[in-house]
Amino acid sequence: MNDLVLNEKDRVLILGATGFIGRRLIPELVDRNIRLRLLVRDPSKARGLLQEGADIEVRKGDIFEERSLRDALEGIHTAYYFVHSLGGKTLTVNLEFVKKDRKGAETFINAANEAGLKRVIYLGGLGEMGEGLSEHLRSRAEVGKILSLGNPAASVLRAAVIIGAGGASFEMLRYLVERLPVMICPRWIDTRIQPIALQDVLAYLVGCLLNPQTAGQTFDIGGPEILSYRKMMHQYAEARGLTERFVITVPVLTPLLSAYWVDLVTPIPSGIAHALIEGLKNEVVCKDNRIDEFVPIKKTPFKEAVKLAFSEEKEGPGITGF
Repeated sequence: MNDLVLNEKDRVLILGATGFIGRRLIPELVDRNIRLRLLVRDPSKARGLLQEGADIEVRKGDIFEERSLRDALEGIHTAYYFVHSLGGKTLTVNLEFVKKDRKGAETFINAANEAGLKRVIYLGGLGEMGEGLSEHLRSRAEVGKILSLGNPAASVLRAAVIIGAGGASFEMLRYLVERLPVMICPRWIDTRIQPIALQDVLAYLVGCLLNPQTAGQTFDIGGPEILSYRKMMHQYAEARGLTERFVITVPVLTPLLSAYWVDLVTPIPSGIAHALIEGLKNEVVCKDNRIDEFVPIKKTPFKEAVKLAFSEEKEGPGITGF
């Protein structure tokens, strides 16, 4: 257990540092004087993530290139793994992300084994394996399994919809509710979901790093409420002071048609929208709350999370990566 404890001389690697979660986690770790290294394909995109006085190294590389991975992993104690392609920009290449994510995880864990990495922390998705699980959620689970089979002790966090500016799920919800007072939605809009505030996700990610007892374990993380997507829409409207939104459920609206519809009224490309919408048919609710024994936090209610996300969106990055 001693070698799993992070000390002040250790350095932490973030893979996916310029993405939705990675860029928000950096200042949280810097505030705790944690030495960082970022692996990015385009170093120019990391300039805005650097902070004066912070010990942050930037390495150019790619998750699919073993040489750059070996270089990035040299001298690293723990790595955060936030690499996930979600879906293709269009429906025609949508399923390519499954193969891509599998290859990325395998390439990384092979390099991590050779480098003697002590820990890896991965943020995946809620959803139980079975015949009806969406390809998106199945891929997240597969990546978590690959990382857990490596030599580094893996902490796997599983989250449902993350409420934060720039996240694909939140931006889809935001644009639908902001733009459409009347919505026609598929029947699984009433599937139960346990959304979680971005701030709570970051708190759990930091907590896992600082508590070595979380190593080698998988945790479900969620907010204090279990809602449906329909209820999330209504509560979003209330949080924003919008007039009542009317949601009409129809049985014939397929994920394919829904994806094209979302593509028309939101910035979310159809390929990504299809992956997200297909996942709505799966109930994503925490099966246990063991994480609270190791990382106790005050969980943020949904409406408060919306208000925080909206204020951040006006000041910060807004929509990223689309």
